[in-house]
Amino acid sequence: MKIKIQVVVESEHGERQIVQEVTQINRDCLQPENLGLSLAEAKTLLKNTQQVLVKQQIAEYEKQHSSCQQCTKKLRHKDKRTIIYRTLFGKLKLKCNRLFHCTCNPQQTRSFNPIAKLLPERTSPELLYLESKWASLMSYGLSSKILQEVLPIEGQINATSIRNNLQALGKRLESELPEEKGILIEGCQRDWDKLPRPDLPIVIGMDGGYVRFYDRKSSESGHFQVLAGKSIKADGTSKCFGMVYCYDTKPQRRVFEVLRSQGMQMNQQVTFLSDGEESIRDLQYYLNPNAEHILDWFHITMRITVMTQIAKGITKEDLETGITSEFLQEKLNRLKWSLWHGNVFKALGKIEDLIDSGSALASDDYDRQPSLEAQKLCSHLEEFETYISNNGEYIPNYGERYHNGEVISSSFVESAVNQVISKRFVKKQQMRWTPEGAHLLIQVRAQVLNQEWSSKFRQWYPGLTVNSIEERPVLHAA
Repeated sequence: MKIKIQVVVESEHGERQIVQEVTQINRDCLQPENLGLSLAEAKTLLKNTQQVLVKQQIAEYEKQHSSCQQCTKKLRHKDKRTIIYRTLFGKLKLKCNRLFHCTCNPQQTRSFNPIAKLLPERTSPELLYLESKWASLMSYGLSSKILQEVLPIEGQINATSIRNNLQALGKRLESELPEEKGILIEGCQRDWDKLPRPDLPIVIGMDGGYVRFYDRKSSESGHFQVLAGKSIKADGTSKCFGMVYCYDTKPQRRVFEVLRSQGMQMNQQVTFLSDGEESIRDLQYYLNPNAEHILDWFHITMRITVMTQIAKGITKEDLETGITSEFLQEKLNRLKWSLWHGNVFKALGKIEDLIDSGSALASDDYDRQPSLEAQKLCSHLEEFETYISNNGEYIPNYGERYHNGEVISSSFVESAVNQVISKRFVKKQQMRWTPEGAHLLIQVRAQVLNQEWSSKFRQWYPGLTVNSIEERPVLHAA
């Protein structure tokens, strides 16, 4: 059996202008392997069909622009040029006419190319969308291989071009972000009183991760910090975001725009959770007049858990001081209880008592060598005292908040760090990054994870149909 597929082009009046064969399919007896179209046949069909379609589109467009748009005088032809245009179904070599401008309309240049003016970018929007979306979820090299496997673009795309296109889109996103301000709170109390009744509080948490730094001059591995966060509304909907703090020039504005995109009003309460790091907390100031800043309970209890494990390792040689392991564990549990109920003053007193006990264990007054566990416990206690003293004003009554159903922990931020940073910048890939490259990639990745990338492309390219780039949920993006 022989099947020929042809393209028929008709004019506006229904007159047949051209009939051209695009592919021919041969089939013998039916087998599971030859039922329907193979991937290779589908690629050939799409590629050849596009060639015929584009040829007719270019001819029609040049015909429409062969005359002056003002005086309708026919424009003089100068020469022909070839433009390379990359699409989903292959690289196109467009032979285009260059024309002289009409004398009735003076221009800065003598000649112009209508097709080149129409196509300032040399990559189709749909291909840009697929490249950037896949490259934000997996490595540039793997994205190139998958695209070449499913589309008729073998040998026409590489990891470098995908990376460059994604970074160009990331810069476009950055240019649309408003300028940074010292205080982003808008309006005054009189204006806020006129606003409608707000929703329940928005909860936002932030944490940091580290990405391997790329340095051509040094083989030593270094790292730079990447911040990631998640904002959750009362109805459960959330948005993630990220930034390279040492590179980003608009960090506060970025967080503010995420909150505003979730409908934040100036009379609405926003709960900010952090681990006490100064750089993260600075980003959370002056974003909302009703902001509430809370030290994350998870980081408090994690530190106490570590000290409890160290206390369990106190050996019998340390018992000469009269301080037992069970005594220290009981003291740490009482300390945890005080912090759980927000009693910072009482907690600091208990920390001082524990430091005295730890100092007694770590001293050599009893003609013995203090154990490593005792020294570690003393060091952790001193660090924990400084941590609680610096963040005391951000420690609420966690027990009361917990029983009222209010958030006390930023454990949900760990998933955001995994989504935004770990799964794309995973150490197993052995990749190194520049702060700029990582930052721009994170901006695109956040848009994809929030399922906003397709709407952003339709905003940039209004001619794209709704179904041409449909956003789908991202599962286990790596």
